[in-house]
Amino acid sequence: MGARARAREPVRTCISCRRPRPKAQMVRFVRRPDGAVVVDRTGTEQGRGAYACPEQRCLTVAIVRLPGTLKSKDIDIDRIRADLAGVGVA
Repeated sequence: MGARARAREPVRTCISCRRPRPKAQMVRFVRRPDGAVVVDRTGTEQGRGAYACPEQRCLTVAIVRLPGTLKSKDIDIDRIRADLAGVGVA
């Protein structure tokens, strides 16, 4: 693997504003195999993921879009907000 391939940082698109940003700058939401939707603090949890910018306006829209994006009807919004506060984002 060349130096150029190693230097590339993964890019993800915000589900709110649709702006691409480096993965490390995004907040990841994940639907775990058990169906629970949580904020993925490590970025490595197994399950279907979605990314949002850490700005409040993007997070607000992202929370509304999560059921469709993660294909899950049962999302505990209070848990998501608590997880975001625990990460220091919201």
